Amino acid sequence: MKKFPIIFLVCLFLSLSAIPLFGSDYGIDWMTKTIIFGIFALSLELLVGRTGLVCFGQAAFFGIGAYATVILSTEVDQPLVAVLLPMSVILAAVYALFVGALSLRTKGVYFIMVTLAFAQMAYYVIHDTPVGGGTDGIYLYVKPNLPGNISLNSSLSFYVFTVLILFGVLGLLGLITRSRFGRALLGIKLNEQRMKATGYNTYFYKLAAFVISGSIAGLAGFLFAVKDGYVNPELLSWHQSGTVLIMIILGGLGHLRGALIGAFAYNLLEEFFRSEAIFGVYTKHWHLGLGFAIILSVALLPKGLIGLPSLWQNKLVGKSSEAADTNDQVSSSGGGHS
Repeated sequence: MKKFPIIFLVCLFLSLSAIPLFGSDYGIDWMTKTIIFGIFALSLELLVGRTGLVCFGQAAFFGIGAYATVILSTEVDQPLVAVLLPMSVILAAVYALFVGALSLRTKGVYFIMVTLAFAQMAYYVIHDTPVGGGTDGIYLYVKPNLPGNISLNSSLSFYVFTVLILFGVLGLLGLITRSRFGRALLGIKLNEQRMKATGYNTYFYKLAAFVISGSIAGLAGFLFAVKDGYVNPELLSWHQSGTVLIMIILGGLGHLRGALIGAFAYNLLEEFFRSEAIFGVYTKHWHLGLGFAIILSVALLPKGLIGLPSLWQNKLVGKSSEAADTNDQVSSSGGGHS
């Protein structure tokens, strides 16, 4: 592992640990939401940044995980995380297996459109049938408990639980990207035909990545449902898929830490442009400011926010960023990024 990712992980852990000490209830709630979307972004990063599969239906797995949590919680007197969490992940994985098995037979823009179509199918099933409560959505009346009857009702306990899940997901994806499987995914992204020529069944590698990605998105959906206690069909909409895609592009593709940085930056920008204290009555047009900020950042930082250190180094020290890019590519081919 490179020195910079280790420093990033240490700083991330210290920062997240300090939030409960200095943050208000609103700050803890906002950070919890940001971490959940960071996990959601990590699920898509595995597909887009690691495998080269631009999926526009990621929200379907996120929404299925959220709805499964709420619907299944009504079947028992006292819902448990140990039951609801794996069930949400499994149901999201099953739908990802179904979608991936069919959509991965296409490529390029056709793959994007097929994944979008499957996501819209799931959206309309939830939106237009009594299964998901229709347009009104459904409420989670009782939050699940952890083993040992530990409650997640308080914002602090749920925040700590979410942070632990985040580092668990980071550890899992870190192992995947450094494994033979992860190197095969990178090879598929760079040159799928060459991987086929060397004997790899690229279809099954991509399908496995698709299912893992859908599972992690379902996990994020579980956390979202428990946090808000309410789900609605908009969780499965194409807007949600577009939002998480913007997050990983904003942070920087090809890096796990880029997905987290992008999720934090996006939510921070959204919070900034929706602030009435800063923009007053113009906050009703916050989408306009957010869109302009994203366009500006992509134009000025084509490698995402994660490329800022090398850009500053190039500007201030005069060192060419080409060497850093080469090191990134070598590290990626030999074991991935954190």
